[in-house]
Amino acid sequence: MVRYILQRILAMILTLLIILTVAFMVVRLMPGSVFDLDPELSDTAIKAMNAKYHFDQPMIKQYGYFMADVLFHNDWGTSIAMRPNVAVWDILKDRIPVTLKLNLISLFAALPFGLFFGIVAAINKNTLVDHLVSLMVVLFISIPSFIYAAGLQYFVGYKWKWLPLIYDPAAHGWAQFRSMILPMLALSFDPIARVARYLRAELIENINSDYMLLAKAKGLTFRQSIMRHALRNSMVPMMNIIIPMFAEVLSGSLVIESIFAVAGMGGLMVDSINSSDHMLTVAILMFYSLISLITILIVDISYGIVDPRVRMGVKG
Repeated sequence: MVRYILQRILAMILTLLIILTVAFMVVRLMPGSVFDLDPELSDTAIKAMNAKYHFDQPMIKQYGYFMADVLFHNDWGTSIAMRPNVAVWDILKDRIPVTLKLNLISLFAALPFGLFFGIVAAINKNTLVDHLVSLMVVLFISIPSFIYAAGLQYFVGYKWKWLPLIYDPAAHGWAQFRSMILPMLALSFDPIARVARYLRAELIENINSDYMLLAKAKGLTFRQSIMRHALRNSMVPMMNIIIPMFAEVLSGSLVIESIFAVAGMGGLMVDSINSSDHMLTVAILMFYSLISLITILIVDISYGIVDPRVRMGVKG
């Protein structure tokens, strides 16, 4: 098992290096320069700034300078446009906790509702309740989250004035949490629908299994047999979609954070791209890539724990 985990980690590191290389090349090859946005800079000043940040060097040399700083000094460079001369990490360390808090709470708040609707739909298969849950699932998956965000802002925030329209970073405690409820709701609809859909399918399959007949023959009621056997067996494959779902919610928050003015990574990424702040853009891309690769690693390790054939295949 240790060998299997080490191989998964090495594969993740190699993938991360490839993503870092591609991200650097794509960002640096984008047309325009950050210095073109400032009309007050003279040609002499622009040449001096390009020399300072190695922008006047060939692309391969720029890549060499960048990788040497990252690998040997853990230096991701400084921001040029967003917050000039401020280290990239100093900018990100204030934004990452906000994004993680928003996405983690959204996901964990969605799981109980998704499980509830999935169980209700499976138990009431082909009834009106099942059809209503299926309709909800289709709507939540089909309609983009930014549509729900706009609707929540208009009705809940503007018309009914129940919750703040945008995120308030200056608030503390309950006041700040209230300002995050609307973006959390907008991010929760898709996970609720996905969990409900998968759990309904798995639970219906397990309800019709032979071991459920044995459970009833032993004297268990329908509810007891579902809770003790069918639901527990249905939760094993559910872990394969719940863990990667965090990366999906994180990608959806790129737009949601901009809509609700959340001071997280999503809005910062959009602003860094628009302002051609290359080093900041690369660092943000690596943050999202790292989160995605960690979720994949957790899923791979869980496969090896649950199914010994996976880790035995590595030895073969």
